[in-house]
Amino acid sequence: MYDWIRILDADCNIIYANKAMKDAFNEPIVGKKCYEVFNKTQPCENCIGRKSLEDLQLHEKEEEFGDMVFSVKSTPIRDSEGKVVAIVEVLRDITKLKRMQKDVMEQNKKLNNDLELARKIQLSMLPSRLPKEKIDIAYIYRPSYTLGGDLIDIFEIDEDRVGIYIADVSGHGVSSSLLTIFLRSSINKSTLSPSMALTDLYNKFNLIGFDTDLYITVFYSIINVKERTFIYSNAGHNICPIIYNYNKPRFDILRKPGIPISNWMDKPCYTDDIAYLNPGDRIFYSSDGIIEVRNSSNEQFSEERLVEILLRDRSEPEVVLNNILANVYNFAGIESEENLYDDITMALAEIK
Repeated sequence: MYDWIRILDADCNIIYANKAMKDAFNEPIVGKKCYEVFNKTQPCENCIGRKSLEDLQLHEKEEEFGDMVFSVKSTPIRDSEGKVVAIVEVLRDITKLKRMQKDVMEQNKKLNNDLELARKIQLSMLPSRLPKEKIDIAYIYRPSYTLGGDLIDIFEIDEDRVGIYIADVSGHGVSSSLLTIFLRSSINKSTLSPSMALTDLYNKFNLIGFDTDLYITVFYSIINVKERTFIYSNAGHNICPIIYNYNKPRFDILRKPGIPISNWMDKPCYTDDIAYLNPGDRIFYSSDGIIEVRNSSNEQFSEERLVEILLRDRSEPEVVLNNILANVYNFAGIESEENLYDDITMALAEIK
């Protein structure tokens, strides 16, 4: 056996040692105190051998002897009459294992620090200054992991136009966060055509040479608050915005096909559509993280539940979004985004 085995009497004297243990020392060890062979002058603190003698149970602990670490198991030995006459101890050298564990912990600490930095960079990309003069906008972003795969951006193009896009990147974690950074830094915010912005983004994506399993869905829209127009184009985002109004019989889901930002084809064909807005119209944006949340019965939250909340809640946009989030958490029986399977991102804009 590679493990060391020794038998101790009631006074902690070594009365037997196996070959592996004898070979490890340069001098005889049988007859010495169990702690003396490790150059100690007194028994180890919380000696498990003595504990085994007292309660007649098996005990196990890790013990350091110099620069070596052992897993020690101590078991009482009984004679034919059931009387405890000695203790057998098995010592397994786990020094290399403990060093590996320490290395892994240090690497994990470094990785967590890197992830936290990436998270801060990702959060810094979220809209910090929202236009309020002719349009009221609010948004919520809840990543399911440290790093999310959703992104929403709201920005002023000029004094009359506001650009809004919502995106969902394939997967989660570091690779997804890097794609959101690519999207945020590469999308053309100056063009007045969402389809041209998506086409340009698609071409930039293909210049980098991403893997085929990486892609981004994006719904891009431009709101002209002066002319009250809503120009939009879609790159595969399956949860399309909803335009609705409490005061008028209006409810439009802006379903529009389009291939995701990917390298699946040479020339995607993105086109612009237009919708006309009225005072009081609300535009709701969302990722699929909301409707795909499941409860304990494996039911999805669903688009129907989402629409029901939107149509009955006449609160301010920010309040509406928080109410939706509360309903989602209650439906799924969770308390925070830490328990989410997917990211939740949504925005609500109201035309004044």
